[in-house]
Amino acid sequence: MGVNVSVVAIDAGNSKTDVALIGEDGTVLATARGGGFQPPVVGVEAAVDVLAEALGRAVAELSAAGGSGGSAGASGASGASDPLGASGARGAASGTAGVARARGVSGVPGASGGLGVLGPSVHVSACLANADLPVEEAELAAALEARGWGSSVEVRNDTFAILRAGVDDPRGVAVVCGAGINCVGMTPDGRTARFPAIGRISGDWGGGSGLAEEALWFAARAEDGRGEPSELARALPGHFGLDSMYALIEALHRGAIPMVRRHELTPVLFATAAAGDAVASALVERLAEEVVAMASVALNRLGLLEEEAPVLLGGSVLAARHPQLNDRIAALLAARAPKAEVRVVTEPPVLGAALLGLDRTGADQEVRRRLRAQYLRAPGASAPA
Repeated sequence: MGVNVSVVAIDAGNSKTDVALIGEDGTVLATARGGGFQPPVVGVEAAVDVLAEALGRAVAELSAAGGSGGSAGASGASGASDPLGASGARGAASGTAGVARARGVSGVPGASGGLGVLGPSVHVSACLANADLPVEEAELAAALEARGWGSSVEVRNDTFAILRAGVDDPRGVAVVCGAGINCVGMTPDGRTARFPAIGRISGDWGGGSGLAEEALWFAARAEDGRGEPSELARALPGHFGLDSMYALIEALHRGAIPMVRRHELTPVLFATAAAGDAVASALVERLAEEVVAMASVALNRLGLLEEEAPVLLGGSVLAARHPQLNDRIAALLAARAPKAEVRVVTEPPVLGAALLGLDRTGADQEVRRRLRAQYLRAPGASAPA
């Protein structure tokens, strides 16, 4: 007997999109990967087209495996044994037909048979980058609803996917530090805590891009004498094979080194701090304080500050497990929230989007456990900070 598709799980970041079709029993039926989701750059409709392409590949995989009329046979669970691996690539091979199914004749599936594969009672759980404010979540939800991919749609900021991926129940707080920094919290009764997290105008400090900017600022002043001495003045230009901050400033200003490469300086900052540089260490200390401030506020808003609750760390900066940073976060948080359980999340965020979808559909614990087990068999697991 086939397994009905219950949830379309979408995790879309600035650089990539992951889609998973989840059966009503928690089986991963098909997966696919697509490009980045950037509505501020390309507009909402073009950004949703990127999601449609990835969804189309997943639908094509499900169809090729024997799925029809809302179900897939035993072979349709091919993604279950390898939910992060080759299944997305297989879908890409027949992606043209899948895109047609996902987009339909004027961008709405159904006319070309897409919903005949997925089924009429599918919930779309989309965790999206650039959905920073509730009003933006609502706008993006409306755009996805217009595509007709399911009978219900829920859009959340992509940080919620990282949080849900790392907890068995929807309870806890996650701080993500990648290019930027963000924090969200949630409880089983539906309450959430969040920040706008759109940069300095919303009070944010940190993130990989921000750290690189700070490192450049202090290094420039260390070299020209306006600031205190720092090894950053040699380490940052040295990363690009240059001999001075002046040369690096000129190269960035004139485009010899593209500005997008500034993110490469964040690991250099951490290495310089680990070697004992006082200026670099102060920046790492400040980031730890920012992470703990966000986590503590979110815990307090949810009434979890004095309770045992997970505080999950995600994003490239925190997942790198720099001892100076992560150990300091653990120490500071122990003083603010003594019962908090700090750990790094390495499960894929699309798992979190899928679990949020199963939460919404009322799936029982065994279904959620089955889903999680498929991803835990793949590399990556939640580990202590």
